[in-house]
Amino acid sequence: MDVTTNNTKSKVNIRLLVGTGMLSGLAFVLQYLEFPIPIMPGFIKFDFSDLPALIGAFAYGPLAGVIVEFIKNLLHCTVTQSFTVGELSNFILGAVFTATTGLIYKKNKSKKGAIIGALVGSVVMGIISFPSNLFIVYPAYTKFMPMEAIIGAYSELLPSVGKLWQALLIFNVPFTIVKGLISTLITVLVYKRLSPVLKGRG
Repeated sequence: MDVTTNNTKSKVNIRLLVGTGMLSGLAFVLQYLEFPIPIMPGFIKFDFSDLPALIGAFAYGPLAGVIVEFIKNLLHCTVTQSFTVGELSNFILGAVFTATTGLIYKKNKSKKGAIIGALVGSVVMGIISFPSNLFIVYPAYTKFMPMEAIIGAYSELLPSVGKLWQALLIFNVPFTIVKGLISTLITVLVYKRLSPVLKGRG
C-alpha cells in the first residue's frame, strides 16, 4: 500500500513539475507577443503571458500559478529592455491575479468557481496595481526615466493629468482589470480541453 501511494505521489509530483515547466516556457514565449494599446502610453503594452499562469493555478493550485509567473519573469530578465522593472511589475500583479483566482477556485472547483475566482482576481489585481505602481514600480522607473517624462506620456493622452496617482487611477487600474478579464475569458474557453492533458488523464 505504501509503495503504491509513494508511486502515485511521485507521478503527481513529476506531472506537476513538467506541467509547470511547460506553462512557464509558454508564458515566457507569450511575453514576447506584446502590442501597444492606443489609449495607453507607449511604454505600457498588452500581452497574453498571464494565460498559462492562470491555467496552472486552475490545474495545480494557486502556488503553481505564482511559480509560473516567477519563472517567466526570471527568464525575461535575461532579455529585459526595462532594467527588470517591467518584469518586477509583471510578477507582482500576475502573482496577485493567479494566487487570488487559484485560492477561490480551490474552494469551489467548478466553472462558476473559476469564473468568480478570475473576476475577483482581476479586480484585486487592478486595485493592487495602484499602490504597487505608485510606491514601487514607477519610483524604480525614475532611475532611468524622469518622472516628468512619465507624466508627460499620460498628459499627451489626457492633458488634465498632472499627477502620477491620477494617471494610475485613470489609465493603469482600468487597463489592469480589463487585461485580467480578457485572460479570464480565454482561459474559461480553453481550460476544459486542456485540463485532462495537464492532469494526466488525456
